[in-house]
Amino acid sequence: MEENRVKIAIQKKGRLFDESIRLLKQCGIKFRIDSKTLMTSALNLPLDILFVRDDDIPTLVMDGVCDLGIVGQNELLEKQLDKQSGNSDVEIVNKLGFGRCRLSLAFPKKREFKDVTCANDSTIATSYPKLLQQFLDKNNISAKILTISGSVEIAPKLNMADAICDLVSTGRTLEENDLREVMPVLESEAVLIKKIDCSVEINEIIELLDKRMKSVIKARGSKYIMFHAPKAALDDIEKILPGSEKPTIMTLDGETDKVAVHVVSSEGVFWDTLESLKQAGASSILVVPIEKMLE
Repeated sequence: MEENRVKIAIQKKGRLFDESIRLLKQCGIKFRIDSKTLMTSALNLPLDILFVRDDDIPTLVMDGVCDLGIVGQNELLEKQLDKQSGNSDVEIVNKLGFGRCRLSLAFPKKREFKDVTCANDSTIATSYPKLLQQFLDKNNISAKILTISGSVEIAPKLNMADAICDLVSTGRTLEENDLREVMPVLESEAVLIKKIDCSVEINEIIELLDKRMKSVIKARGSKYIMFHAPKAALDDIEKILPGSEKPTIMTLDGETDKVAVHVVSSEGVFWDTLESLKQAGASSILVVPIEKMLE
C-alpha cells in the first residue's frame, strides 16, 4: 500500500452504511465495492475505505489503524468513556447530518413514569452501559445496569430488566414491544472523526475531503429559487425567503417594472413559503436542489 494514503473506517452494514457510501460518492470519490468487500481503494484519491463493525470504528481511529471514521456520536462517546480517554485520542471533524437518533430511557407502557426518580432501584438493559451510568450518576439515580449486545427491547418481556436504554429514531421498535420512550439520554447523529496526531501529508488529504463533505452537506439543506417579481415588491419578498443571502436581481427583456430574482436559500422551502412569495407578487417560481456548494 502506498504511503500517505488516508484510511477511513465506515460501517459495513446497518443504518449508517448507505448514507456513508452516498456521501463519499457525492464527494467525487470513485471506488468499487461488493457484498464481500472488507476494504477498497479510491480510484481518484489517496484514500482506502475499510468496512467494519460500527462499534469498532472509534477504536480503530483511537489506535491509529485508521485516520478517519464515520460513526454514530453515541458509539464514539461510549468508547471514549470505556477507554477513559476523554477527547485526547480523536476529535470530531464534522457532524454529517444523517443517522439522527437519540439514546433514550424506555419503560413498559404499563409501568408508571413521573420523572427520572422512577428509575431508582430498577434493572435497566442497554448496549451503552457507560453512557447510561453517566446519565444515572448525573441524576443521582441508583439502578442496576444489564449490558446486552443487541435486541435490548425484548429484555422487559423476558423479565430480565425493568426498563431499557436504547437508540430511538421512529419509535416503532419500542411500540412493537409495548415500551414507551420516557426520557432522552443523548442526542446523536453520524460524525466524521479523526486521529488528532496525523502527519502533515495525511492532514492535507483529510482537509480536502472535509471541504468536499461540508460542501455536500450544505448543498443538501439548500435550494436554488428563481422567480419573476415586481421591483416594488422586492423588499417584502426578501423578508419571506428563509435563510437566504442577498438575491441576484436581473433585468427582464421588455419589462420595466419586473425583474428576475435568483437566490440560494439555506433553510427549508415549504409550500407556505412559495404561497407567500406568490401573494407578495412573485410569479414563475422554480425551486431546484443544489448538488454541491463550494464557498
